[in-house]
Amino acid sequence: MNSERLRDAMVARLRKAGISDELVLSAMHAVPRHHFIDEALASRAYEDASLPIGHGQTISQPWIVARMIQTARANRTLTRVLEVGTGCGYQAAVLAGVAQEVYSIERIRGLHDVARDRLRPLRLSRVRLALGDGMLGLPSAAPFDAIVVAAAGMAIPDALSEQLAIGGRLVAPEGTTEQRLILIERTGARNWKRSELESVRFVPLRPGVIW
Repeated sequence: MNSERLRDAMVARLRKAGISDELVLSAMHAVPRHHFIDEALASRAYEDASLPIGHGQTISQPWIVARMIQTARANRTLTRVLEVGTGCGYQAAVLAGVAQEVYSIERIRGLHDVARDRLRPLRLSRVRLALGDGMLGLPSAAPFDAIVVAAAGMAIPDALSEQLAIGGRLVAPEGTTEQRLILIERTGARNWKRSELESVRFVPLRPGVIW
């Protein structure tokens, strides 16, 4: 597999689809997506498609990863970012290309272990993984300049909005059968602004930890 050529083509498609943040595009190009999926699916790694990663979960399509990160970054310098739903670790690796510190929480022990193993060879010292209930966030590491949620709930948990720094941005899907991408911006100590973006499809956001 010529992953360099395939990543070039993927980034070109992302540009055509409206991803304009050069730092995000550079991060998308730098991360070998095929490294994060099963070998049997490696030939499809750079398609704009979500793919199964086990435990009933998926790796999001490249466009939605880039779209969410671009929206969360908004051309700002990001010091500390939280990802809810580590999955296989791919999005955390991309986030490491745009933020100084990346905290990523996963509720399924099997996926947490897979992500740790797949991230280790990349030596991404900026990424810190946690096993826990993502709906509660990581209050010990808050506040965050950006939060990206990779699963859809009926509503975005208040705990996550509360962990945004003032001026921070949270991007998450919301809904069940019909889902929309939501942007929440914290504008003050007790003030948040909510915007609805495009239709999306994600796995469900669930509480608790599966050991």
